[in-house]
Amino acid sequence: MIETSVIGSYAWPSWFFTSIEAMKRNEYGIRDIEETLNDAVDLAIRDQEDAGVDVISDGEMRRIGFFTAGFYGRLTGLGNMEPSPRRIGPAGHDQRERYEALEPIAAPEGLGLVAEYRYARKRAQRRIKVPCPGPYTLAGRIKTPGKHYRDRMEVAHAFSDLIRTELQQLVREGADFIQLDEPSYAVHPDAPSEFVKLFNRTVDGVDARISIHLCFGNFTGRPVAHRTYAPLFPHILDTRADEFAMEFANRELAEIELTARLAEAGKDVAAGLVDVKNYFVESPDLVAQRIRALLAYVPPERLSVTPDCGFSQTARWAARAKLRAMTEGARIARAELA
Repeated sequence: MIETSVIGSYAWPSWFFTSIEAMKRNEYGIRDIEETLNDAVDLAIRDQEDAGVDVISDGEMRRIGFFTAGFYGRLTGLGNMEPSPRRIGPAGHDQRERYEALEPIAAPEGLGLVAEYRYARKRAQRRIKVPCPGPYTLAGRIKTPGKHYRDRMEVAHAFSDLIRTELQQLVREGADFIQLDEPSYAVHPDAPSEFVKLFNRTVDGVDARISIHLCFGNFTGRPVAHRTYAPLFPHILDTRADEFAMEFANRELAEIELTARLAEAGKDVAAGLVDVKNYFVESPDLVAQRIRALLAYVPPERLSVTPDCGFSQTARWAARAKLRAMTEGARIARAELA
């Protein structure tokens, strides 16, 4: 009961920032890059396991970014990158580049998740969850209307086919827990029924435990929309997801009553009870208190505890401290139930 997990990305150590800049300057050879990425994954796994997290990830360290660098670089059909409209001043969502689809999007050599899983499986002692950006979120950097795609949803369906193929290969490799990250669902809540169709198409034939991660964006630690899940209901209950990962800590547990509807629909809840956008480090007692609040709506066998989002925008010292507080808070809550 009350398992602990993570969302996906992990905090970068200081040396990794230096290494990434050296790679951009073409100072690293292929073996240098491989060694650096392997070391980064090892560190992420070690920090999670040292903190006592039950279900871990590889930290998404090989992706070097949520999706643009890690996935767009594997695609064919893209070109004419449009620079960000604002390049000076505080970092924000309006500083991100966009791409044009010159041909139908394809991934001849896959999206890289299989290789990520193979390595993590050899290094990890705990169960591994494989996170993957969902198709609607991946479609967010492609300009529309364009030569091949009329709108973002059409681009998303093209990505859906690529992702489904990758997930099926992951299952054949032995992966049994896969999470699709779709922060864009909550950011664009005007077409919930279309999101359901898209999600279900993407996971069709994927024989694994499927989680859907819904948040409000975390680029530079900032959300990008009005933070409410309510417009997604009741349509979102029709997704073929076994678990819903949702952020609650940074919203002071707003809308936790919606989790009752998930539990009633037979869905598990991965509740974000640690705030990755805040440098206040929660105490174990505070995490336990938040768990007690969730237990008023979700039975303990359907509840797990996670950070609100990935730790990629958080300093490593804070990420480590927050993970320890999260696992200790879950231990307190489990002891109380026992």
